[in-house]
Amino acid sequence: MKRKFVFLCWVVLISCLFSPVRVNGEISDNMERMPQTDSIQFSLLTCAPGNEIYALFGHTAIRYQNFSRGVDLVFNYGMFSFNTPHFLYRFVKGETDYQLGITPYPYFESEYAFRGSSVYQQVLNLTNLEKISLLKLLQDNYLPENRIYRYNYFYDNCTTRARDQIERSIQGKVVYPSVDWHKTFRGIVHEFTKGSPWDELGIDLCLGAEADKPIDIRQQMFAPFYMRYFAQDAYIQTPDGGRRPLVLREEKIVDAELEAESSWGISPMVAATLFLLLNVIIGFFQWKKQMIFWGWDILLYAVQGIAGCIIAFLFFVSSHPTVGSNWLLVLFNPLPLFYLPFMIYRELKHKKDLYHTCNLVYLTLFIVLFPFLPQDFNLTVLPLALGLLVNAASHVLVLNKKQ
Repeated sequence: MKRKFVFLCWVVLISCLFSPVRVNGEISDNMERMPQTDSIQFSLLTCAPGNEIYALFGHTAIRYQNFSRGVDLVFNYGMFSFNTPHFLYRFVKGETDYQLGITPYPYFESEYAFRGSSVYQQVLNLTNLEKISLLKLLQDNYLPENRIYRYNYFYDNCTTRARDQIERSIQGKVVYPSVDWHKTFRGIVHEFTKGSPWDELGIDLCLGAEADKPIDIRQQMFAPFYMRYFAQDAYIQTPDGGRRPLVLREEKIVDAELEAESSWGISPMVAATLFLLLNVIIGFFQWKKQMIFWGWDILLYAVQGIAGCIIAFLFFVSSHPTVGSNWLLVLFNPLPLFYLPFMIYRELKHKKDLYHTCNLVYLTLFIVLFPFLPQDFNLTVLPLALGLLVNAASHVLVLNKKQ
């Protein structure tokens, strides 16, 4: 395994170091001396999902082949670096920059074969003029001033960028097949996170009600395998009334099998249920002993408040799509974290504190209205809310009995 990892590192390093130098020359030469015979082929590549969260939904790229000159390159709009300054902050804020990269096909193939992700190739049915146009568009996109773009997961990603360049090169209009299903962004995300429940929970906690609105066919193409599906039966409507299929043929060019990753010991629902059970046990002993276990409270309200700060940041500051309509802000908000010092102070001074009574009413209303709110919540949220409710109820019972 260690040798495989070292090999992959060398492949990626060599690709990054040498492919840009080679690419500029190859593209420029081809633009200046376009062959008379049709020796150029463009293909839409769809890569199967990987185990990492950023690879769960697959990937899309464009393959350029010039058979007469022995050129075989992949245009990849999904290049990014974790080493970018303030990467995590910019990612959460929705200011992640991706860029167009160009890689020799053998390196691209080796990377996905090593990862265990199959790659499907759809050969595009383009005319010579359309191929020249697409090559020019990709060349312009690769200019230093153009190659970096502001990534938007649902509306402007590696798949939509590849689709848009292909459509711009075509003399006519691409018509995609109609479907009778109704999809949402969250629904499509769930299709690709079935085997990763913790990743699914994390994504669900960030997405708001906007992710649950019906989306049209074009919006569904943010997902690589939806793009592949719609491209397969799409056709090009030419200005003279002619029609031809967008895809000539499809083939699997990398046949690989993804190794199953060892999952966490318990699922999010089991963990949330244990959280609820723990609050019931602690609440019972608090009521029985007529005392508050402040160690547990400090931990509980701190974690709840930190989660609330993240969701509030996404809600009010981030430019990520759909996060600004997240009703989970009702349940997870920064208030418990900010109020925690006052809560402890009032307890030490034996002063009456209505926070827990208000919290009890507040949480009860949230749970009652849970099925009616305009957002599809992850069901794990319910036992989490019940656990917080039990904690608030135990405080009210203890404080009332003391008085």
